[in-house]
Amino acid sequence: MDGTTLYSIGELARRTGVPVRTIRFYSDTGVVAPTGRSPAGYRLYDLDALLRLELARTLRELGMDLATVRRVLESTLSVAEAAAVHAEAVDVQIRTLRLRRSVLRAVAARGSSPEEATLMHRLTRLSGEERRRLTDDFTDDAFGGADADPAARDMVRAAAPELPDDPTAEQIAAWVELAELLGDEDFRARMGRTAARRADGVPLGIETEAGAEVTEYTRRTVTGAREAGIAPDGEEAAPLVDDLVRRYARALARTPDGEFRAWLAERFAPGVPDPRVERYWRLVWRVNGWQVVPGMVPVYPWLVEALRGTATP
Repeated sequence: MDGTTLYSIGELARRTGVPVRTIRFYSDTGVVAPTGRSPAGYRLYDLDALLRLELARTLRELGMDLATVRRVLESTLSVAEAAAVHAEAVDVQIRTLRLRRSVLRAVAARGSSPEEATLMHRLTRLSGEERRRLTDDFTDDAFGGADADPAARDMVRAAAPELPDDPTAEQIAAWVELAELLGDEDFRARMGRTAARRADGVPLGIETEAGAEVTEYTRRTVTGAREAGIAPDGEEAAPLVDDLVRRYARALARTPDGEFRAWLAERFAPGVPDPRVERYWRLVWRVNGWQVVPGMVPVYPWLVEALRGTATP
């Protein structure tokens, strides 16, 4: 092979692996023009045409469109520049395919109805900017009143849900449920009335006053009671609650009587979460892939009910 050798379209196809019809199309559109023609009128190609054709085949197999291939062959765009642009496009395609796979897995795992599958697909097709706008609108509306807590608003905005590029089926399902909450006017009003401590774990005043040791002991005791299936108003709960009341009374230099018990219940009452607000934060943790930090949130409802319903011996 040398620079003076001319190849027929069939020989070019054999050497490059490009079908004859494709070479003919490239010739007609000027992507790889023939060098000349034989006396019989057949197209002939030189070594430069063969190399251009091989490059065109490589770029096309990498997924580049014909317009980009033409610019590379015409030297108005370098291979490196074209590769960089196309790599970004491929990244977008990969993210789209991963998201589509996650939606399909979520639909399969949940046995979703056609309506739910459609909703999942629609919500997950939103761009990152559109999802952020959805959460920003929710935050602005929930905390837009004159009496809104700016610190709570900023905290909710900072902890906004961010669906990852390659979400799990569980994250997809959580995002769909979360998106429905974000658009619910009643929930927005509830969120605006909720104290900031729901998300950032700021302790109640009673926890700070009683100290970390009593607070941690309470968490362990009540968590164990809940896991054991002990009802807060049942007989089994009575000695546990009596013990807690005595510990708080000792820590606060109070008398562990009925009045103190009622006072203690009122001090813990602000920690009983609105079920839908608590659900919101659970969904945010799941979407963001955060580790749920064990805290007092599941403890408060049981403890308040036990303090209010268990008689003092």
